[in-house]
Amino acid sequence: MTDIEPGREALLRLIGQHDGGVLVTLRRDGRPQLSNVNHAYYPDEGVIRVSVTEDRAKTRNLRRDPRASYHVTSDDRWAWTAADVTAELTPPAAGTHDAVVEQLITLYRDVQGEHPDWDDYRRAMVRDRRVVLTLRIDHVYGRPRA
Repeated sequence: MTDIEPGREALLRLIGQHDGGVLVTLRRDGRPQLSNVNHAYYPDEGVIRVSVTEDRAKTRNLRRDPRASYHVTSDDRWAWTAADVTAELTPPAAGTHDAVVEQLITLYRDVQGEHPDWDDYRRAMVRDRRVVLTLRIDHVYGRPRA
């Protein structure tokens, strides 16, 4: 990570305390495109991971321009973190036991816990053309909890 700022740890902790936020990507015309998503935060790697589908606007935007922002708030919305991030995308899941599906299973477990039918989940990931989006945190700012 870069840009060590005061309160950085508290800002990053907020990302880890929640499993949802707003992903902001850039449309072709430069205007923002916002998506509510679920995430898992991996502090040792300095990354946020999200499951997305290949055919969504956010995915197309990030394949064209990997710059994005991610915003998380506390339940009462008084504390918030915005992260400037750089996106990395896997290819879409192509087979029920390929590396992307294995990453999606890990991500699902980290966000939701165990799935009731992993075989069904694997088929759905391929059918939906799911992708693992990794957001590398470059800079954070916001208002940590006082």
